[in-house]
Amino acid sequence: MESFSLILAIVVVTALAFDFTNGFHDTANAMATTISTGALKPKVAVAMSAVLNLVGAFLSVEVANTISKGLVDETGIRPEVIFAALVGAILWNLLTWLVGLPSSSSHALMGGLIGATIASAGVGAVHGDVLVTKVLIPAIAAPLVAGIAAMLAARLTYTLGKKADGKASEKGYRAGQIASAGLVSLAHGTNDAQKTMGIITLALVAGGAVAPDSDPPMWVILSAGVAIALGTYLGGWRIIRTMGKGLTDLQPQQGFAAQTSAATVILASSHLGFSLSTTHSVSGAVMGAGLGRKGGVVRWSTATRMFVAWGLTLPAAALVGAIAEYVTGFGDWGTAVVAVFLVASSAAIWKISRREVIDHTNVNHSEEPAGVVTAAIAAVTPPPTGTVTEDLTATIPAPTSESAPSAATTTV
Repeated sequence: MESFSLILAIVVVTALAFDFTNGFHDTANAMATTISTGALKPKVAVAMSAVLNLVGAFLSVEVANTISKGLVDETGIRPEVIFAALVGAILWNLLTWLVGLPSSSSHALMGGLIGATIASAGVGAVHGDVLVTKVLIPAIAAPLVAGIAAMLAARLTYTLGKKADGKASEKGYRAGQIASAGLVSLAHGTNDAQKTMGIITLALVAGGAVAPDSDPPMWVILSAGVAIALGTYLGGWRIIRTMGKGLTDLQPQQGFAAQTSAATVILASSHLGFSLSTTHSVSGAVMGAGLGRKGGVVRWSTATRMFVAWGLTLPAAALVGAIAEYVTGFGDWGTAVVAVFLVASSAAIWKISRREVIDHTNVNHSEEPAGVVTAAIAAVTPPPTGTVTEDLTATIPAPTSESAPSAATTTV
């Protein structure tokens, strides 16, 4: 029978709060391209994603076991260590959400856990082989594999669709996008929801509530699935804008190729127990699909900021987790100080975000400049033959007519 201390209850609540931030932070992974191409209305898209995230949470526990049994030594972990790790992960999630960067919630969680564990029990408590084989290598391989697959898939779809009716073809690909977006959402539930299950199970083991090497209890699976689904439903509109419009301009064919490629990579990784970043997979697929269309371009200024955020995620969350663990080491008052700091920082970030509200009404209004290189490439590249509609990104003076669109990107 599980017995709870106050600190263990705090850890479980904080873990579910992280799961909630994971949901709205990573909604873009599943639905950004579907929303940007108009295949689904924004609110319908996030509702669909939320339901499938919940379903996906029940399909496997392999990734949860990687977190709870493989990454760190269970015997050297106290519940306070888990709490400190979650503080680092939540704050990094909120900061990157504020600036609209699709960083990895998974790596934020693992970075916080590694930093807090090292601060508590030393470097030896971290299983380096698991970190390398199931975290770092997939982090590098996933965006490359998904990107190459999406680029090839996009080129194949345009080649096969040369003689097809343009409007009918786009309608078919929009339907395909809806199906593939649902698959990504399902895959996200099988991978990301499990990370919270794993961290809660690790806390339960550390607090003596369950036996070592236990699988996640059913109530843990259910609560983690509900938390990530609720977060997903709220929609991380800032990151959806970056992923859907900030990286590249996608047509339905490219969106379908990107989502299908990403879902395949994520589901395969979940089956193998790799704690994969769905953000890395989908971002790589979006960029690959962007390059898969003749004349398609990627906004490398946005991509560069995103790559920097990826590189900083693990060490930044680890540093915050280590500092939080040091403070909790002073006893109950230290834990209270960390908790107050987390709540105050989260509230401050939310207040700052209200200065520029981004929601379902303006999520597709991209303000990302195309850049000189992007505009030049698009201007000199001929459109593909055999298609009725084509997005041409060009930098043009803003129209003076009040009735004309003011965006720098026009569709002809």
